[in-house]
Amino acid sequence: MHHARFSMPSLKGLLVRNRVKIFDGGMILVFLAVAALFLFEVDVFRHEADLSPRERELELDELMILTSLVMLGVLFYTWRRAREHRRENALRIEAEKEVMSLALQDPLTGLPNRRQFDEALKAALTAAPVAPEAHALFMLDLNDFKKINDVHGHPTGDQALIHVGSRLLRAVRDNDLVARLGGDEFAILARNVAGAEGAANIARRVVDGLATPIMTGALAHSVGVGIGIALSPHDGDDPAELLRRADVALYRAKAEKRSAIRFFEPEMDARLRERAELERALADGLDADDFFLRFQPTTEIGGGIAGFEALPRWRHAARGELEPERFLPIAEEIGLLSRLTERLLRDACREAAAWPAPTRLAFNLPGALLADQAFGSRVIGALDESGLPPDRFDLEIDEGALIRDAESAMAMLTPLRAAGVSLVAARFGTGYSDLKNLHKLKLDRIKIDRSYVAAMTSDRQAAVMVKALIGIGRGLDLSVIADGVGTEEQLAYLASHGCQQAQGAAFGAPVSAEQAAALVRAAAQAEPAREGSRRTPSPLRC
Repeated sequence: MHHARFSMPSLKGLLVRNRVKIFDGGMILVFLAVAALFLFEVDVFRHEADLSPRERELELDELMILTSLVMLGVLFYTWRRAREHRRENALRIEAEKEVMSLALQDPLTGLPNRRQFDEALKAALTAAPVAPEAHALFMLDLNDFKKINDVHGHPTGDQALIHVGSRLLRAVRDNDLVARLGGDEFAILARNVAGAEGAANIARRVVDGLATPIMTGALAHSVGVGIGIALSPHDGDDPAELLRRADVALYRAKAEKRSAIRFFEPEMDARLRERAELERALADGLDADDFFLRFQPTTEIGGGIAGFEALPRWRHAARGELEPERFLPIAEEIGLLSRLTERLLRDACREAAAWPAPTRLAFNLPGALLADQAFGSRVIGALDESGLPPDRFDLEIDEGALIRDAESAMAMLTPLRAAGVSLVAARFGTGYSDLKNLHKLKLDRIKIDRSYVAAMTSDRQAAVMVKALIGIGRGLDLSVIADGVGTEEQLAYLASHGCQQAQGAAFGAPVSAEQAAALVRAAAQAEPAREGSRRTPSPLRC
């Protein structure tokens, strides 16, 4: 049998919560006890017939005294209850104010929170401004703020946020509302600004206000900000829609990776909706095997086909054939990049395994996958599974990605190179061209970026740059490939300066796997004839 046990803490809590009632009840009991004792002591209830006139007079006096005592007790009780009631009301009002403050205020920065901001926005939009004025909604997101938390800890990050809030208040007008929506997201509501120019002035003051590094103790933190702006009534007068459109503009501002200001534009909305549709369709397309490869020929300058670069494509039901720039960034954001890349890699290796030696396969590895150390073993697995020899496989990685994350790149690529895979720095010349780190990575080839190749026949500086990049490759004993070659004139210039290979429109558009196999066979058959008739291009003056 279980017995309920009443602990001392719970008894104490009960007494504290009901202390006023207990005190009042005790007073009433004491008063009744004293009154009863008085009544029986003076024999108030004795029969009136037995009383003498003097005793009846005394009895009346006693009754008046008793009545007076009762009235005093009632008055005291009433006064005490009224005082307690006033005190309880005051405490309740104070508590309600505190709860309301907590409900409408960010506890860290002291700024209004999302709830108060939403209410203020609704109120502002009910009073439409008179043209050319407008209500401006600013959505703000700090750049690289996560690094402060990761490197220095959340307390330091909290101090930085407090400083950011103070600087935002100094940047805006007196009647503007600055709110912290959560994390490193802030918002500003500016009523009756002078159109887009007035909103831009406020935004520029915000950017300037955050340009100076923030000090937390002895540490200095550089904090940039992306700002998206929507104007009412131009961009809408519905609070939810105006917030969404300011968010769309913020998304474009954040894409610039630096402090930037962007106003909402309808084209932004269309692009964002398209992106959202592609996000939804990408996973389904991967399951339905809608992704495939095109193969871009790589040619020996003055010779035949050296190999092919595998180019991913998406056969979209409504938008047709999409190039990788349209879907690889989305795949990265939604966590499907590794799975998609591995599938395409296996398909490419399987196709290339059927080509005769020494035809090579080049495959571009997205820079985001350098941090995935397990992906290197998947590359080896794809080669083993297909039977493609590693010495016929080129793994291309953008130069910028190689330098930005050199340690991860070395950790992943060193075992691949040991296995016989050739490493290629793609888009060479657009990144940092950090020769020290590139040398550490033990590259085999560099691919000059197509932007330089396209401009070199009309821009002397581009021609000089191409010549210098070829010289870097030759100086480091690296094979040099030129990307985006489209004319005979470009081809002649590259040949005259020692570039070994090229790819681009001059050698044909990307082809299907079947067409690539046919080209390889045709090239093998034509090899003897080509040996006797190699072209000698004329150099372009630089």
